[in-house]
Amino acid sequence: MATIEKRNRPLAINPAKASQPLGATLACLGIRQAIPLLHGSQGCSAFAKVFLVQHFREPIPLQTTAMDQVSTVMGGDENLAEALVTLCSKSAPALILVTTTGLTETQGSDIERVVRQFRVDHPEHDATRIVPLNAPDFKGCMETGFALAVEAMINTLVSDAPPTRVASMPQQVNLLVGANHTPADIELLKEWIQAFGLNALVVPDLSDSLGHLVEQDFSPLTLGGTPVSTFDRLGASSATLVVGRSMARAAKALQKRTSVPSHRFDHLMGLEACDRFIHCLQQISGEPVPAQIERQRAQLQDTMVDCHFQLGLAPVALAGDPDLLLGFGDWLTQMGATLVAAVTPIAHRALERLPCNRIKVGDLSELMEMAQEQGAELLIGNSHLAEVSTTLGIPLLRAGFPQHDHYGAHRRCWIGYGGSAQTLFELATLRLHADPHRIPVYHSSLSQKQDRTASSSCNCSGACK
Repeated sequence: MATIEKRNRPLAINPAKASQPLGATLACLGIRQAIPLLHGSQGCSAFAKVFLVQHFREPIPLQTTAMDQVSTVMGGDENLAEALVTLCSKSAPALILVTTTGLTETQGSDIERVVRQFRVDHPEHDATRIVPLNAPDFKGCMETGFALAVEAMINTLVSDAPPTRVASMPQQVNLLVGANHTPADIELLKEWIQAFGLNALVVPDLSDSLGHLVEQDFSPLTLGGTPVSTFDRLGASSATLVVGRSMARAAKALQKRTSVPSHRFDHLMGLEACDRFIHCLQQISGEPVPAQIERQRAQLQDTMVDCHFQLGLAPVALAGDPDLLLGFGDWLTQMGATLVAAVTPIAHRALERLPCNRIKVGDLSELMEMAQEQGAELLIGNSHLAEVSTTLGIPLLRAGFPQHDHYGAHRRCWIGYGGSAQTLFELATLRLHADPHRIPVYHSSLSQKQDRTASSSCNCSGACK
């Protein structure tokens, strides 16, 4: 078992994480007709919006209470109440996710009290559901912020279901997925579930809200995603499928409120993880595995045979949130690769099971040092690792968030049999074209000398030139 080293530097030179408010914002984008409201200064929301726009290449609905120096010192409750009135009056959203930032958390703002008072003062806006969330950016990471937002939505929007209602719709399942899954990943999960004759209620559903054009030119709210009314139907499902270790608390909250049993999976990368998920769907539905999924599995097995020569004993360094590291770590270990270094923004006990030489809570500058020390030959992480890749001369597979220097990051599928196979192909190709052990082509100095001698002895008076 690996030992997770604690941070031993007083500052982050090259940060490896995105903030909790950004993760909460991403979760809100998967809810239909919703808008995230960050309670803090304009700068607190500006960075989150820039990251999301660069990654998804789309306009992102996001609002802020725009606290200034006076409200920071005297209190920003009035800013929050005014922002809620403005949003409800002008846009009439179905849901507003009110998220704190480092500024308001340090100030000690009680957003739950402000929301309760808003309900008393403005009953005309009762149709808009408001979810308060404490998610400061000085702790946690994008993954934890996303999970906290989903948990807050469940605690606020899902009512306690009576025992007779549980599994009243046996062909319906709930699906909770972590922040490291792309819209393409969620689409694949929905296709798998539908292939077994089941209907999936995805919370939140980014595949329906990001990555496609709509007829409407502009909307201040999210377009597509999970309707707020879906939260009232979660208790009628026969099971809840949870993908991502970070979603454990949200899954526990949902099971406590609805009594719907949950089936949890740390990730869906690799043959073993996908087999367990497919077996679970088979048990829930009682249907045989569709032929198309059997074929996808066989294709992954063929890919494993093709790529194991390149990936066997390959030294790899990774950077990302815990769920991302778990998925890649397990999958690469099964392929025989060697995890020599890993950096994560937060510690998680599940990472201790990875057979990695060094796992550290740190930043990308520390990963560069460890990768060089441990002799890494492959890097896996977001676009912020590009400079490290160039400096060390090591190829980089871009994965995670954000990816601002490549197009189509949100359309890349990483999970399932097909996504796992594509990951192997890309890693093997990177290693093939950057093999540090390749013997360079030998050019004899004698042959070059003979060429020069032959050229100087020519008697054609320059006609051959």
